[in-house]
Amino acid sequence: MNRNRLQHQVACMRKSLFDQGYLDEPFIQLEELQDDANPNFVQEIVTLFYTDSARLIQNIEHALNSRPIDFNKLDDYMHQFKGSSSRAKKVTNECTVFREYCSAENAEGCIRSFQQVKQEYAILRRKLEVYLQMVGQAAVSQTA
Repeated sequence: MNRNRLQHQVACMRKSLFDQGYLDEPFIQLEELQDDANPNFVQEIVTLFYTDSARLIQNIEHALNSRPIDFNKLDDYMHQFKGSSSRAKKVTNECTVFREYCSAENAEGCIRSFQQVKQEYAILRRKLEVYLQMVGQAAVSQTA
């Protein structure tokens, strides 16, 4: 694939991620920190996000299945998840809904909204993986 076409596809996909609400301003700041000295910075941060998210999702699932439900613990876990997802607008929006259900001590609401959180996270992860793969291909084509 010619380099200009690949760069155009990367730019279109990036714009789409922002337009669809999957990425937000903090992601731009993250990209700005990447440079020649650390060319894989964004990929490394995203990988850490995946690892941290998997742990937090597991903790939330465990807390939701415990009786009685500890809504304070659930809220703490979701607060952490929301913080690590701060570059992902749709995920953070769903985290906010979940936290509102925690405040109301609404177990059913927490369970339903957690499904939405996981769904938005899964979509984000798939889209980011494709985007970062394309960014990597564009970077390789620039050096070739």
